[in-house]
Amino acid sequence: MDIFVIDEYRSGCSSFSLFDTNRSLVNLSDKIGQKIILFFFPAAWTSVCSKEMCSVGDDLSFYQKLGAEVIGISVDSPFALKRFKEDKDLQYTLLSDFNKGVIRAYDVYREDFVCDMHGVAERAVIVIGSNGTIQYREVLENAGHLPDFEALKRALETID
Repeated sequence: MDIFVIDEYRSGCSSFSLFDTNRSLVNLSDKIGQKIILFFFPAAWTSVCSKEMCSVGDDLSFYQKLGAEVIGISVDSPFALKRFKEDKDLQYTLLSDFNKGVIRAYDVYREDFVCDMHGVAERAVIVIGSNGTIQYREVLENAGHLPDFEALKRALETID
């Protein structure tokens, strides 16, 4: 597992524009000035991704109390993500990186996945501080594992 916390990993984030589940374009640059948590996940409806995204939803009020906006990103289409969001009753933004540009820019591109699928997001968590720099990064080597939510929460409490 690749985890970098605060002082160990500081870098400017790559700005991007992706479509959400309502087919509206979301620009990361419009959100700078607040904490942003990017949850990259391989594929909607897979068992671990479903568990992760529901866990994120269960902790949404904690993240919001710390002034963080939560965003999930996968290579699924906006249409598939809309259905996934509705089915799982997720109350946060999901973005489609269908063309795989953002997962490459954030170095969370996974070439090989189950069922001979190629080109999905690694399971990863990236926190961008209000100053626009990456303050926390966890990239899981095994997509079958969940992020360390407790480490994320501890880090969030120290990030501006």
